[in-house]
Formats: sequence, structure tokens, C-alpha cells
Amino acid sequence: MLALLQFLVDSVWLAAALIMISIGAGFVAIIARFLFDQLRGARDPEAVALPEDELPHVLLQIPVFNEAEVTEQALRCVAELDWPRDRLHIQLLDDSTDETPQRAEAVAIELRAKGVDIHHVRRADRSGFKAGACAEGLKLFDAPYIAMLDADFRPPADWLRRTVPLLVKDDRAGFVQSRCEFSNYRKNWLTRAQGLVQDGHFLVEQRTRALAGWLFQFNGTGGIWRRQTIEAVGGWSDYSLCEDLDLTVRAALGGWHGIFVSEPPIPGQVPEGLRDYRRQQRRWSNGFVQVAQKTVLPLWNAPWSLTRRVAAIVLIVHQIFFPTAAIGLICLLLGVILRGSLAPYLPVLEFIFLETLVVVLGFTLLPYLALKRGSLNDYVKTMVSVPPLMIYLAFSNGAKILQTMRGRKSTFKRTPKTEVGAATIQEAE
Repeated sequence: MLALLQFLVDSVWLAAALIMISIGAGFVAIIARFLFDQLRGARDPEAVALPEDELPHVLLQIPVFNEAEVTEQALRCVAELDWPRDRLHIQLLDDSTDETPQRAEAVAIELRAKGVDIHHVRRADRSGFKAGACAEGLKLFDAPYIAMLDADFRPPADWLRRTVPLLVKDDRAGFVQSRCEFSNYRKNWLTRAQGLVQDGHFLVEQRTRALAGWLFQFNGTGGIWRRQTIEAVGGWSDYSLCEDLDLTVRAALGGWHGIFVSEPPIPGQVPEGLRDYRRQQRRWSNGFVQVAQKTVLPLWNAPWSLTRRVAAIVLIVHQIFFPTAAIGLICLLLGVILRGSLAPYLPVLEFIFLETLVVVLGFTLLPYLALKRGSLNDYVKTMVSVPPLMIYLAFSNGAKILQTMRGRKSTFKRTPKTEVGAATIQEAE
């Protein structure tokens, strides 16, 4: 009986280890491609300035829910965007149930008096959450380009000038995604750890995938969609908590591609408390699983190269790492107890450790140096918190991800945000 139990525990542990190694291999491939791009001097696409009379109408959507202070400041910020006022149309998609609508409308009235075109859109309910709000807004205006910002993001004045022309000049580009930064990056150990991870996500993963012609995601904020693309692939869908990823995948399958630009970055916020961070990550993980369940087979059957198909599937299934890591660690502990020794597991553990080291360093040190975030001493102090944070998420969110895989539905829970002023990361440093 004991031998059978050992066999079962070891089998599950080995399966979990192989899945984690496979996911890690995908990230190693991205790091290798990033280094290759750096060596060959690859650059982001650059927008060619358009004549003033050729600048198109742009609809800027800001979906909000019960975030009064950041909403007020968001309106004031986007009102300063350098774009002809008769061709910039701002939609505040406000599903709030607190004082946000009243406070936002007061700012909107003030800005309208200065010539800013602001439409305050209210719905009777939150059906479809963010996807539902965005779809409703599209019914009200027919601009050919749709810019999107979460309420805590503060684009520089030249953002549209440096992104929209990329879509105008490339008629098969479905969206442009800008790199995001975070104005509260230095707040505490948790925000610093998130800053490292997010810098890697944008500068290493997103940029590399875009340059390689692989699927990369629209992040839901700091980007511009071509309206034709949204309509051609069926519009916004609310079956997933990651409606932005779902639309990205459907656009790719429909023959559209995205463009990623590192400059100018769009400052936003990361969660400052562990509870809010866990909630945000759980929403993202569950959303990725929902999208993966619906799109893995279409992606595998897409008329693309094998490399491109595998890269796309790796992107949408990598959240399985969290429940896999939790199960693997539990089985490892049970195996050590049953065997009375760690030795049988050491060869695989050593390989996982080395792969993890490569991934963590590749995704955090390279962008940390490239973006000149600070001293190496500060980097090391922050970097060592990243693996334990991932293990924490594995146990805190792993069970919820497995429930989502079994069909459990989740509701959208907003991440709280506070106005931190106009300070950028560079100023904070």
C-alpha cells in the first residue's frame, strides 16, 4: 500500500514538474529572442507625422466603477491630449453606484465649457462588466479608432500623435499597445516586485512577441483599436474576465496583427496591498483560463507556422503554472515524508531551480538595466521577493483557477485605486 501511494505521489509530482519545466521553457525562448533582437538592433515601429487635416476622429473610452478621485483626474488628463478637439471624443463609461457620477459630471461640465467633447455614459446595470460598457459606448459613436484607458492611467500629451498614425498607415494592424509603467512603483516591497514583473512583461515579453510576429495581448489600457477590427471579429464578448485577451485572439485568428510601442510609456498604478493584488491576479488568471478553454483548438488549427501556433498557445495557457506549482509542492512534501529523503527529487529540482533563475533574471534584470530603474543592490533586494510571491499566488489562487477550469463563473471585482498625482516613475526615483 505504501509503495502504491509513493508511486501515485511521485507520478503527480513528476507530471507537475514537467508542466512547470515546459512553461519555463516558453519563457526562456522569449528571453533568447529578446537578446537576439537586442543584438540585431531591432527597433519599435515609429509613427510618421500626419498632416493636421488627415488626423482621424478618435473615440477615447474610459470605463470606471466607483473610483471618483481617479476618474476626475483622468478626465483632466485626457483633456490635455494633443489632438484636434473636434476629432477627439471622450466617453466616460460610468457604471458607478457611489458618488463617482456626480463628481465626474461636475468635471465634465467644466471641461465642456473649454471645448472638450466629453460624453458621460450611464447604464441601468453592469451587464457584461467592462466588455459590456465598451460595447455600449461603440453604439453611440462611429469614430474609426478607439483609444482605451483605465481610470488610473495618465498618458502624455503626445500619446495619440505617436500611436494612431501607426494604425492609419498599416491597414492590417488591428491595435496598437503602448508600454505601461506605474507611478506608485516605489510605494512598498509589493509594488516594487510588481514593477519588476510588469517591466519584464511589457519590455521583454510583449515587445519580443510583437517584433517576432507572435501573438501578444492587448492589455486593456494604454492602447488603440481599429474599429473595423472589433466589428469584423464580432465585437466585445463578456464570457471571460479577460475580454481584452479574448478580442486579441479573435483578431489574430481573423488575420489582424498588433503593434507594440515602448515609447511613450503610459503611467498607471499597481495594487498596493496583498489582498488587492491577489484579487487582481485571480481575475486575470481565471480570465486567461476562460479564453484558453475556448481558443486553444482554433489557435492550433490556425493556418500559421508551428512556432507561431505554439507561441500563441503558450501565451494563453501559462496561468496553469499556479495550480500546477501548488500541486507539485504538496506532492514533493508528501514524497519526502514517505521516502524520508529529498535525494530522489534533487536532479529535477536542480533543473527547475536553474530554469527559474534564468527566467527571473531574464525577465527582471534585463528591463531593470535597460530602463535604468536603480542600483543593483536595490534590484537584488526586490528580485528575491518575486519567487516567493509567485508561490504565494500558486496557493492562494490555484484552487480558484481549477474551479474555473471546471466551469465556475466569476464576477468582476475592481482593483481599488487612489490618485497619486502626476508623478512618473522617473520622478519617484
